[in-house]
Amino acid sequence: MLKLKKGINLGGFLSQCKEYTTAHYETFITEDDIKNIADMRFDHVRFPIDYEVLEEEDGTEIEANYHFIDDTLEWCKKYGLNVVLDVHKTWGYFFDNAATEGLNTLFDSPEAQERFLNLWEKLSSRYGNLSSYVAMELLNEVVNPEYSERWNALIKKAVAIIRKNAPDTTIIYGGVEWNSAGTLKLLEKPADDNTIFTFHYYEPLLFTHQKAPWVPTISPELKVHYPADMKWYKEESIKIGMQGMPCANSPAKTMGVEYHENMISSALEVAKNTGIPLYCGEFGVIDRADEEDAIRWYSDIFELFKKYDIGYSLWSYKEMDFGVMGEKYGKLREFLKKQ
Repeated sequence: MLKLKKGINLGGFLSQCKEYTTAHYETFITEDDIKNIADMRFDHVRFPIDYEVLEEEDGTEIEANYHFIDDTLEWCKKYGLNVVLDVHKTWGYFFDNAATEGLNTLFDSPEAQERFLNLWEKLSSRYGNLSSYVAMELLNEVVNPEYSERWNALIKKAVAIIRKNAPDTTIIYGGVEWNSAGTLKLLEKPADDNTIFTFHYYEPLLFTHQKAPWVPTISPELKVHYPADMKWYKEESIKIGMQGMPCANSPAKTMGVEYHENMISSALEVAKNTGIPLYCGEFGVIDRADEEDAIRWYSDIFELFKKYDIGYSLWSYKEMDFGVMGEKYGKLREFLKKQ
């Protein structure tokens, strides 16, 4: 099984792009960035990829763009970084579309599922011989809980395709509700022991997403510090709506390690019962937060990850509202380097 301890996401490079153009692909992440990530003492990157980079809307392959993946993998190998190859967006499914009726068709459309499986046929055929440093993550953030059974069925099909081409590659996947820790219990136990269960963690959302313009219920004026009084956190989280409910309903008495440990307790139980290792593929603090507050939050999260031997990958290396390369985050980078 591939060792994934301390990683960072290459968000915005070949995924969630401001524009899907060669000019963007050539400049957003370069060899110097990969070297910098290694110099910051990360041991791997999570490499999100959207289908638009590799396929036209009609499914025609864009062969020329594979070299952006090839080059990045070569740089990672050169600087001693492992890689999680993550299908972040497939034709018929993108987590940002989950709230809009009719935009996500993957779990209802045989055509969309075929496109998804064909994409993994291509990726596993091309990179299955790199199992010594490349893992494969099936799909980023299935959201709707009603798809949990259909997601289990699709996982089996995708794993079978990958295993045909990449028998030794570590395969990663998570549950529903944005890869929440609490939905890993809905996954069927893998027959394949070279598997890792992933979850994402941005709790409490009130802090990690403060002033986020894409969360309309979060006040653009409210400054949130960490830690703070738990009663205050619960009262303010209620105002967010559904995404604030995990905090509002938490039995924890204090905001800190106690709260976070309670939030991932279900995932810990799954790992204990199945023997499947855990990996936090995304977690982080928005760049609108105070740097010292962010460091305190990361410190608590790292304490838990070390306690339970959970590998992780920060969201994200640069830009994307969560990048750690911003001018204001010099102290945070020094802190991360020492972890």
